[in-house]
Amino acid sequence: MDRHSINRRGMMLASMTGLAIAGMGRPALGQLASNATGNAATYRLRVGDIQATVVSDGGLSGPPGVYAGDAPEAEFREALTRAFLPTDTMVLNLNTLLIETGGRRILIEAGAAQTMGPNGGRLFANLAAIGLRPEGIDAVVISHTHPDHVGNLRTPEGGKAFPRATVHVPEADWSFFMRDDPDLSYLPVSPDFRRRFGEAIKRSLEPVVRDVVLYRAGTEILPGLATLPAHGHTPGMASFLVHSGPDQLLLTADLAYHPVVNIERPWRPGPDRDKDAALEARRRIFDRAAADRLLVLGFHYPFPGLGHMLKTDSGYAWIPANWQF
Repeated sequence: MDRHSINRRGMMLASMTGLAIAGMGRPALGQLASNATGNAATYRLRVGDIQATVVSDGGLSGPPGVYAGDAPEAEFREALTRAFLPTDTMVLNLNTLLIETGGRRILIEAGAAQTMGPNGGRLFANLAAIGLRPEGIDAVVISHTHPDHVGNLRTPEGGKAFPRATVHVPEADWSFFMRDDPDLSYLPVSPDFRRRFGEAIKRSLEPVVRDVVLYRAGTEILPGLATLPAHGHTPGMASFLVHSGPDQLLLTADLAYHPVVNIERPWRPGPDRDKDAALEARRRIFDRAAADRLLVLGFHYPFPGLGHMLKTDSGYAWIPANWQF
C-alpha cells in the first residue's frame, strides 16, 4: 500500500446527536473530577498568577491513517506498535483549558459534545466537579471551528450552552465555515462524513451567531492570553500563549494530533486544509516551544496533554511533564 492510500481510508461516521449536559453537583473547588472509571478528568496548574485547569471533554477516535496522511504504511504501523498503540484505531483526547485571571473565568476550546462520536461531551460534568456551572464562564476562546472544538457551544435545545460567555472565534474560520458553503473535499473521509462535519460546525455555532467576537491571530485577545497565527489546518487557526510574569503555557491546538505520529515523526495530518502552510506553522511554533523551553498543552494529546518539545536531529521529541500533586 502506498503512502497516499492511507488518506483514502474512511473515518468512522460521527454521531451528530446534541450534547448531553450532565448533572451539576458542586464538590469543593480543587477536587479532581472523575470519569465513569474513576480516573482524573481535571488537572490544575499555575502559570504565574493565573490558575489554570485542564478539563477533559472525553475523547474521539478514528482510523490512525487519517492523522498521518503521508506516512508509509509499514513504517506507520511499526511506529504505532512500538508505542504500544493499536494499528486499527487512534484515540484522541479533548483537553480544554480553564484559566482564572482578573476575576474572570475563560475557557479555551469548547470541546466536542458528541459531534465526533459518543465519547465526547463530558466537559460540563467535569466543570461541575470543580464547582463550576456553565453560567460561571465569562469567555470561551476557540482556536478553530472544527466540531470537536465548538460542539459544546450548543445545548440540546439549540440555545447557548454558556449563557453569559463572550465567544471568540477566528475571523477567517467564520468566513470559511459559516458565511460560505465550505469546500471540504480536502478532508480524507467519506462524502457523507464531510457533509455531517460541515453541518455540525454550523449547528454548533448557530447559538452565538448574533454576538460572536471575531479575531485575527497575532493579538492579545484577553489579558494574559495571546494568539499566535497557526493557519493551515483551517484558514484561521490560532495557537495560544497563556502568560503571567515570566511563566508561559503554549497551546498548540491541532498543529499535531498525537505525539507519536505528528511530533516524534514528521507525518502530516490528513485534515490539514493547506498542508504546506500547516507544516510551516507547526515547525515555527514547535521551534519556539523547544528554543524557549515552554510548557506545552496539546488539545488531543494523552491527558492532561502537558509536556515539552525537544529539538532533535530528525525533528522533535515529546517529553511529558511530571505529574504535580
